[in-house]
Amino acid sequence: MRKLIVLGLAWLACVSVACTQAPKNVAGGEIVPNGVWNDVDSAYINAHGGGILYHGGTYYWFGEHRPAEGFSTKVGVNCYSSADLCNWKYEGVALSVSDKAGDDIEVGCIMERPKVIYNVPTKKFVMWFHLELKGRGYEAARAAVAVSDTPAGPYRLVRSGRVNPGQYPQNMTEEERALNLKTEDYAEWWTPEWRKAVEKGLFVKRDLEGGQMSRDMTLYVDDDGKAYHIYSSEENLTLHIAELTDDYQRHTGRYIRIFPGGHNEAPAIFKHNGTYWMITSGCTGWEPNEARMFSAPSIWGPWTQHPNPMVGEGADKTFGGQSTFVLPLSKDNFVFMADVWKPKSLMYSAYIWLPVQFKEDGTPFIEWKNRWNLHFD
Repeated sequence: MRKLIVLGLAWLACVSVACTQAPKNVAGGEIVPNGVWNDVDSAYINAHGGGILYHGGTYYWFGEHRPAEGFSTKVGVNCYSSADLCNWKYEGVALSVSDKAGDDIEVGCIMERPKVIYNVPTKKFVMWFHLELKGRGYEAARAAVAVSDTPAGPYRLVRSGRVNPGQYPQNMTEEERALNLKTEDYAEWWTPEWRKAVEKGLFVKRDLEGGQMSRDMTLYVDDDGKAYHIYSSEENLTLHIAELTDDYQRHTGRYIRIFPGGHNEAPAIFKHNGTYWMITSGCTGWEPNEARMFSAPSIWGPWTQHPNPMVGEGADKTFGGQSTFVLPLSKDNFVFMADVWKPKSLMYSAYIWLPVQFKEDGTPFIEWKNRWNLHFD
């Protein structure tokens, strides 16, 4: 018993990001999803709704700095760095809120789901995130972009706003575009008539002039260097995939809708053997729900829905978490990242990292593991 206690204390002393020391035959470390996720200075990692950028041999984890109490953003976007995905160094605040009244990212705004990608031609690091303006709840539904010359920042806000104003999605038919749909004609939500109108583009038309809503989001850079912004739009009812310009700082105007009225958020996307896969969640506030999964032969579709990819006990609630990112380690190794939200103290919301596995037919699945080894090849 004494030996077990000593071993347990030694493990706790060396854990960083819920990782244990790697065996000699494993590159990296051992992930312990239910462990304590601390940085190398033993401070709890505060990087929620985030994503990871791999650049120059280093992993950079960007995420929301959440307060111990309250909801709105008081600090900004945090950044941590690691060589092995286990031992994380706090790099500081990559993008800080502003003290100036009226600024888009004024203290008290809401900054969520930050993701960073690197643009090779411009040598700029580009961050996109979901932004809500101070004092307006979730009304603004903006996408915001910031840039930096170095991966950890500091980042400079370029702009924020709705997405693709004046542009119809390319997979919206001419017949749908010609429909005279007005929100005032559908004051009662969730009726069969309302659902049909949503599918036909009710909210696309409502927001056409000012731009489409953008909330939960992620970024994806394809093999050809083209980048895409994937976000929950139309009152969180429909996902959009929008192409970014070559510098990754604007939208080209080309985008599609996916599963109109499907109520998907928290998108996380990856590609394996030429097929695009996307994992999302339903919309149940801070409460976990059953994950969804979709696939397509092209980023532009057609997209097909599959059963819940989670397997085992707790799969019906995504093991208590909500998807935020899928990190590729190699062509066949991916890490599914999720947040376990704790609304009473969002700062201490937990993290789940699990390996993405594949069935014989190539379909991904994610099974709970108490501990598992990272593989980078």
